[in-house]
Amino acid sequence: MHNIKKRKTLDFIFSDKHKNYIRNCRGNTYNIAEGAVRAGKTVDNVFAFANDIMRSSQRIHLATGSTVGNAKLNIGDCNGFGLESIFRGQCNWSKYKNNEALIIKGASTGFKEKIVVFAGGAKADSYKRIRGNTYEKVISTEVNLHHKDSIKEMIARTLVSKERRFFWDLNPDHPKHWIYEDYIDRFLDLQKRGEFPSGINYEHFTIRDNNTLTPERVLEIESEYDSNSIWYKRDILGLRVIAEGLIYRSFADSPDDFTVSECNNLMSINIGVDFGGDKSKHAFVASGITKGFRNLVVLDSVRVEPGSPEDLNRDFIDFVRKILNCYGFISSIKADNVESVLIRGMNNALAREGFRLVVELARKSSVIGRIRAVNSLIAQGRFFVVKGSDSLVEALCMASWDPKRLEDSRLDDFSSDIDTLDAFEYSFEDFIGRLLPTSDGLGNEIKLRNIFG
Repeated sequence: MHNIKKRKTLDFIFSDKHKNYIRNCRGNTYNIAEGAVRAGKTVDNVFAFANDIMRSSQRIHLATGSTVGNAKLNIGDCNGFGLESIFRGQCNWSKYKNNEALIIKGASTGFKEKIVVFAGGAKADSYKRIRGNTYEKVISTEVNLHHKDSIKEMIARTLVSKERRFFWDLNPDHPKHWIYEDYIDRFLDLQKRGEFPSGINYEHFTIRDNNTLTPERVLEIESEYDSNSIWYKRDILGLRVIAEGLIYRSFADSPDDFTVSECNNLMSINIGVDFGGDKSKHAFVASGITKGFRNLVVLDSVRVEPGSPEDLNRDFIDFVRKILNCYGFISSIKADNVESVLIRGMNNALAREGFRLVVELARKSSVIGRIRAVNSLIAQGRFFVVKGSDSLVEALCMASWDPKRLEDSRLDDFSSDIDTLDAFEYSFEDFIGRLLPTSDGLGNEIKLRNIFG
């Protein structure tokens, strides 16, 4: 690991705004980069963090994301600008006290071993994974998605370190989010009054501050967002905004623009099932994915009144038979996993009818992630509804944000059809990564360039 041979290199390209932020990291305990996506926030912090651990006399440092995987992807890899590339030939992935860790030792660290522990921070018990160590430098990506107790533990774990330093990045959130009230804005207010000796280095970035992006690439990224959505305001404009009003405003304003009479070229057809209760109904939605994962198309949707299990099975079989008669095949059926008895009954009904299909448990991934996916497909002109899917059209047009909650949350007070929305999302959630792959096409070995002057 000590024989270093640097070959192909790729220099960081920083604008003056980014350079000033990185230089200011040297004199402040808290360094916070907030703003739009693809603005270069994480790259700045990784660069500054790497420089700090090179000079640090302490051995153990910490890198966190909402999950361990998120931390490794955004800090370890960082589209080719991460710690793996900065310390290429001088590091290897290993374990430290049962935690994922990047072990660094080479010319950049004076051949002294540095350990960067990687951990997740989103869960209520995430803080337990970082207990037991004293850290000096801590880098956290998407810090607003961490749990409060994780942040508290990170700070506590650094209190005895001589040159403790934090590097946080985040996309804008709800203006009243606790990360602002408890930390960022409170620290800035204290610093303005001369009452924060630790020092806070805060900068707000937009996508246009990133010198690595061409104007054409910026326009391409912006086009992937619905300009009416909260994510456009947060991710592109870099604003702290409240999630309120209609979720799918562009669709609701003109549903006919997204309606087609038929759909061909399908490579996959998937049914989602959500079960009703006292104030809600059972919902079935069939969606199709066109070849090459180009488009997501809702093929049909129905809502039925809850009744006996036999009534449910009959309505379900009718829907399955209708889809098979129209399109010839069904790839999968996914249902809400809270009703195992009903699912078993539906599978028995499928077998009795001679259908070689099985109802499986839905993944039930993040609701916000599912909503973002649909909004992105709508913005890109890749989402359509076959005429006749009336319950799904109505559900999309009525879906609203809950104005009473600080975290982004869909309003669920029976004023809109959450059942159909859930069934729809169960039908396609397994394919979000294929429908909306994320890649900047960046990657290479990185050569650290000293910009501290």
